[in-house]
Amino acid sequence: MRISPDEIVFWEYGFINLNLTIVMTWVIMILLVIGAWLITRNLKTSINNRSRWQNILEIIVLLINDQIKEIGLKNPKKYIGFIGTLFLFIAVSSILSIIPWYEPPTASLSTTVSLAISVFISVPVFGIAERGFWKYLKTYIEPKFFMLPLNIISEISRTIALAIRLFGNMMSSGLVATILISLAPFFFPMVMDALGLLTGVIQAYIFAILASVYIAAATQNEEEEISNVDFQKLNDKNLN
Repeated sequence: MRISPDEIVFWEYGFINLNLTIVMTWVIMILLVIGAWLITRNLKTSINNRSRWQNILEIIVLLINDQIKEIGLKNPKKYIGFIGTLFLFIAVSSILSIIPWYEPPTASLSTTVSLAISVFISVPVFGIAERGFWKYLKTYIEPKFFMLPLNIISEISRTIALAIRLFGNMMSSGLVATILISLAPFFFPMVMDALGLLTGVIQAYIFAILASVYIAAATQNEEEEISNVDFQKLNDKNLN
């Protein structure tokens, strides 16, 4: 019973190796690129002339766009490329689990750590782009200077939490499916495939939402912070 697709190695030279995780990651990236090109090469503005795949893609984009806006990012177009890619990569890697012998790269800790690191890097990048370098750095010493180490630890801990959460859910679903298949090889695989698809899409949604929340917190300007504080004070006053 394999815990991770990293254990299947196709080629190795010194400390460099080509394992199943890397292969599946590149397969999914190629599928996403080719699929996006095929769907968008002949885009139509008329509803009657649109292809089914264009309608599906537009629905996905609009749903992601609306979710980003609801979280508090006023200009979703700035972030939908990054957040949407995270969601589609994780979701597709889970949906492909219906293919026999396929193992999702998100069941590998190396993949989930890489995704979490990309979020860790994107947060200050978007924050600096929106607020400016010094104003963003100032958030690490708010409300007092002694909060600097705690804020840094918070950034690191939530990155670790992102990686471990996704890895744990994807790995555990694979292990449970393997155990049930060994017990009842005919009925349980269909049930576990359905549950695996649902779990994978939910995990993709949660990962994308958390990434959006972190970016929203980093890009929130001072006027929004003041209005939020005033709104909270007003609520507290009304409650009292």
